[in-house]
Amino acid sequence: METAKLFQEAQDSDIPIMYLSIPENGSMCVQTDRRCYIGMDYGVLEDEASKRVHLAHELGHCKTGAFYNRWAARDVRQKHEHRADKWAIEEMIPVCALDEAIADGHTEMWDLADYFHVTEDFMRKAVCWYAYGNLATELYF
Repeated sequence: METAKLFQEAQDSDIPIMYLSIPENGSMCVQTDRRCYIGMDYGVLEDEASKRVHLAHELGHCKTGAFYNRWAARDVRQKHEHRADKWAIEEMIPVCALDEAIADGHTEMWDLADYFHVTEDFMRKAVCWYAYGNLATELYF
């Protein structure tokens, strides 16, 4: 999914994107009783790929309802973070598109990341998700 389509998805889903100072992680998402909001700090996010990945991840929280509070246990946080990542992966790098890219000769992780305009870390997650059914990049890379 291209960057413009990510913004369109947010607009179509009535999810405002606000530009904030969030130096700790570059983006965040909150949900109120009726609405989801995304905050982005473009001053922290170093390149277009990082901005796309962060926006897609935050949309993943909104689209899947994967929210937690600061008191949530680590395993609960990880579950919701993974759910948001999986949504982002499936939207930005559909498995058929990944298969086609590999068949076309894009076999290095950096090359695939460039091809899909995402970060290498996100690309590793996508490969893990499609190849192994999990996001445990530390086990495979």
